[in-house]
Amino acid sequence: MKGGVRKRGNNWYYYFDLGKVDGKRKKIERKGGRTKKEAEAALRKALQEYENAGLFFEPSEISVADYMDYWLKNYVMVNCKYNTIDGYTRIINNHIKPAIGVYKLKSITPAVLQQFVNEKSTQGFSKNYLVNIVSVLSGSFKAAVFPYKFIRENPMQYVKLPKNENTKYDTDRKVITQKEFQRIIDRFPQGSSFYIPLQIAYHTGTRVGECCALTWDDVDLDKGIIDVNKIILKKENKQWYFGSTKTTSSIRQIPIGKTLIDILRHHKKWQMENRLRFGQHYNYYYVDKNDRIYSVDGTKDYKTTDNQVHFVCTKEDGGLVTPETIRYCSRVINYELMIQFNFHALRHTHATLLIENGANMKDVQKRLGHSRLATTMDTYTHLTEKMSKNTVEIFEKVCHPK
Repeated sequence: MKGGVRKRGNNWYYYFDLGKVDGKRKKIERKGGRTKKEAEAALRKALQEYENAGLFFEPSEISVADYMDYWLKNYVMVNCKYNTIDGYTRIINNHIKPAIGVYKLKSITPAVLQQFVNEKSTQGFSKNYLVNIVSVLSGSFKAAVFPYKFIRENPMQYVKLPKNENTKYDTDRKVITQKEFQRIIDRFPQGSSFYIPLQIAYHTGTRVGECCALTWDDVDLDKGIIDVNKIILKKENKQWYFGSTKTTSSIRQIPIGKTLIDILRHHKKWQMENRLRFGQHYNYYYVDKNDRIYSVDGTKDYKTTDNQVHFVCTKEDGGLVTPETIRYCSRVINYELMIQFNFHALRHTHATLLIENGANMKDVQKRLGHSRLATTMDTYTHLTEKMSKNTVEIFEKVCHPK
C-alpha cells in the first residue's frame, strides 16, 4: 500500500491509497501536523489502523444533541416500550442536551461526562433517577461505538456514579413493619380509595402500575389467583392507557391467601352497593381499540362497541385509582403518619417477609416477575447472606448437637 506526506501551506499532510472501490481508486488525505516528522508518524498510525481494521476510522462530526436524536429514533423508539421511550426522551431533553448537547460527539471526554454526572448528583435527584441518566448515556455512547461507528471508544466506561444519600432509593427498599402497615391501614381503612391497592401490594408485591390495572377478570377468588398481564400508563395526551408489563416475565399468576381473598370479596360487594347508591352518577370505564381507557357516567345516553372494563381499584363513585392518585396517599403516610414510605416499599416488604421466613428464592422470583433469578438474588443480597448464616447454624445443630 502506497502512502506519503506533503506540505501544503504551513502544514504537512499525509495520504495513502485505499485501493479500488467499484472500479475507482480511493485515497485518504488528512492533516498530519506542523512538521514532516509529525505527518510521517500520523501516516504510520493511520496505515496501521487501516491494516488492522480494514478501513480508516474517521470520527463523526455529529454533535451530542443530534446524535441523541439519532439514537432515540433508530434504537429507543424501535426497541423500547412507551414508558421507556418517554423517560429517555425526558432525560435527553431536560438534562443531556442543555448541558453537553453542543459538544461534538467525537470530542466528548470522560472528564466532561463525569463532571456532568457529579453536578446532577448534587442537585438532589434520587439515586434511581441518576442511575437512569447514567444508563441513557452509557447505552447511547456504547451504540455510538457499535453498531453506529461514530466514535472509536465509549467514554462512559470510565465514569462512576458518585456516592450519594438518596431518600427515594432508600424508601423504595424500606421494609414496612407490621405495626407501621397497620397504622397505614387505620389511616386508609376499608372504604378509602387507597385501602385496596395498599392491601394488594402488601400481599402480592405487585408494582403500582400493575396493581392499578387489575380488573375483576384478572382475579379468581375461588382459585385464589391474581393474573398480572398489563399495566396502566399515562401518555402524552394526558389520558390513561393499558400497556404491556415491564418484561414478559412480569406476566404472571400470583397465588393469594385467605386474608386477601376475604378483603377482595368484601370490596367487590362494596362496589356493587355503591353502583346502586350512586346510580347514574357512578363511573363506568371502557377501553377502545388503541387501549385508551375512558369513563362514562350514567347521566349520558352512551352507546359504544368498546369493551367495558371493571377495575378492582376504584374510588367510592367508581372512579379509577391511578399511580398519580396514589402519590397523595404516599405524601400523607410520609408527612402525616411520619412513616418513610413509597408504594414500591410494599413490594420490597412483601419479598423480604417471604425470604426471611424461608420462602424458596425461585418462587419469590416468579411472584415478583423478575426475568432472572440473579435480579432477585442481587436485590436481596443482605437477606441471602442471612440465610447462608442460618444454613450454617442448621448444619451445626444437626452435626454437633449439644
